[in-house]
Amino acid sequence: MKVLIADDNHDFCTTIAEIVRSYGHDTHTINNPEDALTYLDKFHRGISLILLDIEFGPEAKINGLDVLDKCRHKFPAIPVVMISGKGTIETAVKATKLGAINFIEKSIITKERLKDVIKSAANRTGLGSDANDILHFLESHGIIGKSRALIEVGDNIIRFGRTDLNILITGDTGTGKKLAAHAIHAVSRRLKGSFVTVDIPNIPKDLFQSELFGHVKGAFSGATESKRGLFHQANKGTLFLDEIGDLSLDLQSNLFIPIEEKVVRRVGSVESEEMDVRFISATDRDLVQSMKDGKFREQLYHRLRECEINIPPIKERREDIPLIIEFYVKKHNVEFDDSRIISSSAIEYMQELEWDGNIRELSSVVRVALQTVQSEQIEVTDISRFIRKKATLTAHEVSYNEDSLFGLGRTLKEDLAQTDRKKIEKTLKMTYGNVSKAAAALGVSRETLHNKIRRYGINVTEFRGV
Repeated sequence: MKVLIADDNHDFCTTIAEIVRSYGHDTHTINNPEDALTYLDKFHRGISLILLDIEFGPEAKINGLDVLDKCRHKFPAIPVVMISGKGTIETAVKATKLGAINFIEKSIITKERLKDVIKSAANRTGLGSDANDILHFLESHGIIGKSRALIEVGDNIIRFGRTDLNILITGDTGTGKKLAAHAIHAVSRRLKGSFVTVDIPNIPKDLFQSELFGHVKGAFSGATESKRGLFHQANKGTLFLDEIGDLSLDLQSNLFIPIEEKVVRRVGSVESEEMDVRFISATDRDLVQSMKDGKFREQLYHRLRECEINIPPIKERREDIPLIIEFYVKKHNVEFDDSRIISSSAIEYMQELEWDGNIRELSSVVRVALQTVQSEQIEVTDISRFIRKKATLTAHEVSYNEDSLFGLGRTLKEDLAQTDRKKIEKTLKMTYGNVSKAAAALGVSRETLHNKIRRYGINVTEFRGV
């Protein structure tokens, strides 16, 4: 790993650099905060840790906290340790809130202390670069796949999660936004704090303030005792605002001050309480369009969206579908002490469907099939019974002209074969040559349909692009 050391004291920089190099790491020293930012702009991908002084000389236009603040926005994946010759608790708290992973005073720096700091930073950066590490981390939180799109999502979860920035998670319904929120919390410095979910659509409007901020005894009819709100429960942790796009316009302004200033006031109270809360929000709505339509306040949008992570729909990462199916099959078999499997043709068939409900819909179909189908192996025909009608064709939707099928001079067996062939061709035409969808529509396995296609000499490629 490479460590950037930024301090206006040349001798101190040299000493620290020698110690860091003695542990087998590369270093680069800088004595000016502006130069540190310039260097990071060019070479941030090669930096694994920043040791950053708080106070620079009088000639410097910015200080270390300014550099830290810019780093958390531009280079959130790089851990920053603040160093000060005259540290105070207030400064340490401010540095931590800005995203520093540690704060040490120059007077107590030792080789062992520096070794521990570097080791801690190395543990934090262990997830940041290797795709396998990212996917393993995501899998541990129920986010399954191997696609490039998912790796990018995981990289953002890790990079932004390590900061204290408020994050907006966007994506279609059923894509796994809540799982992503849990993963963000798990990689953050707030892991030991609570993860509290605010289910926006299901909170009655007249109870919104009480639920979020709490109330004092006698604040309103029925308030027989004081109550802590969800903000109190999330103190030192994460507050997840699920379906934030569903929050009514008249209630949105209630969140301005709590988010901006981290203070709340219980209903019926005149006293404000400080809350150390990190906000993660999720929505399947287009909030930019909602702002244009006057349905979402721009002030709230910018407070909640310091970073944004978009979860792509499953149709944009079809290569993840077999792994997702395998995950739920294994989960079922462990839970029910079972040994069910889903055939390769059924998996291929599911891989080609649209899944408007995304992973939620896919997992539901898999679970229902596993728990209701009697045979040990789930086939295409089994799956087709549980999917939504518009996701595939059904056999009765395939029509044909009887007069063109039957003719004099042919045996019954020949007529049946002719009917069979025409029906297959009609179905392949309607599925644009997709054999898996055609098999499901015809109620046969993919292997059976392939055998019939070979028997009748049907050229599937003729139907592709029809």
